Amino acid sequence: MTVHGVLARYADRLPVGPTTPRITLGEGSTPCVEAHHIGAQLGLASLHLKLEGLNPTGSFKDRGMVVAVAKALEAGSTTIVCASTGNTSASAAAFAARFGLRCVVVVPGGGVASGKLLQAQVHGALVLAIPGGFDAALRAVRELCDEQPFTLVNSVNPHRIEGQKTAAFEIIEELGDAPDVLAIPVGNAGNITAYWRGFREYHRDGLSSRLPRMVGGQAAGAAPLVVGHAVRDPETVASAIRIGDPASRQGAIDARDQSEGLIDAVTDAEILDAQHRLATQEGVFCEPASAASLAVLEKSVRSGAVAPGQRAVCVLTGSGLKDPDTVSRALQPPREVPADAAALARAILAA
Repeated sequence: MTVHGVLARYADRLPVGPTTPRITLGEGSTPCVEAHHIGAQLGLASLHLKLEGLNPTGSFKDRGMVVAVAKALEAGSTTIVCASTGNTSASAAAFAARFGLRCVVVVPGGGVASGKLLQAQVHGALVLAIPGGFDAALRAVRELCDEQPFTLVNSVNPHRIEGQKTAAFEIIEELGDAPDVLAIPVGNAGNITAYWRGFREYHRDGLSSRLPRMVGGQAAGAAPLVVGHAVRDPETVASAIRIGDPASRQGAIDARDQSEGLIDAVTDAEILDAQHRLATQEGVFCEPASAASLAVLEKSVRSGAVAPGQRAVCVLTGSGLKDPDTVSRALQPPREVPADAAALARAILAA
């Protein structure tokens, strides 16, 4: 019988006990599909895509949120709060709706993709917009939760990182071992921290023979870990990683250094090109931030930082339907033709 949900599948590796409710929205168990065309173009032995956009709310956030919400319920909390560029708010709102919690979401004014904002609202969250970016929103909600009996469910909540590490477990189980290289977008840096924790845990317990090099991708306009200091006004088309002062900065640095990996910046043009080729060559539509993983892997192959013949995995953190506005601006509207076969044939042959 298939075991559904992160808590049910990995309870022995998570901070849960007999009084922790085993809640789920069906998160986890996302596929790791091979990218035959792009992998061959890069000269890699294999390239797989971890499709985290197939989680219930369309992003990897559900993995950590289920643990954070379960622990909040166990503690008797009635209200969860988060700052968000979109995906965290969608996940928090969905879990809160299902399990009877109030959800408060604080977002940067005008800085959230419409699909993500809609998700939080449709699930019934109280959505508050503040001036400034994500970093200001996170500072405000951390202060709020210090003063009020609310549970903060951002990735500074350690239960979030614990849940997110399960994706590394799944990659090893799906591929039979850890890859040589794991490429991942880096925004607030909780996810790269979590993956590295998961890989180390399975390796420690003899469930994999190797540890991957961690290759993190930041947008050039929001790359504090690349430039070495906080970015006051981060700017990028990849809104999910538009973060200038990552809360999990040290975890990302540790993952980079301990794995002998790297964190590099990629331009918005490189991100959008990677998103386009994933869609047109591999049939996978991811949001722009997700495509930073492929963009940084390609940059690393070109520079020689990643050698040919490696086995690589790109983490695609969220569905392209999260942020349709960005990609739709580059597309033409459907061509109108008469409703007959001859006109259709002419249009097809002329295309």
